Amino acid sequence: MTVRLRVKEIAQSKGISQGKLSRLSDVSLNTIRRIWHDEGHVTNTDILERLARALGVRVADLFEEIPDEKTI
Repeated sequence: MTVRLRVKEIAQSKGISQGKLSRLSDVSLNTIRRIWHDEGHVTNTDILERLARALGVRVADLFEEIPDEKTI
C-alpha cells in the first residue's frame, strides 16, 4: 500500500494557493512546495496538523491510501 498526501488537491478545491496556505498554516513556502510537488513527501505531525487546520479538514483527510497492484 502507498500513502499519498492530498494537500494540493484539497487546497486547490478550496481556491487556496501555495502562498496563502503557507501564511494560513505558518509552514514555510519551501515545505509547501515540496509537499505540493511530491505527494509522498515525508513530513512531521506538527506540519500536518497546521496544514489540516488551515485547510479546515481533519489530519486524516490529508491522506489517501492507494493499494498496491497485485500481480498474478
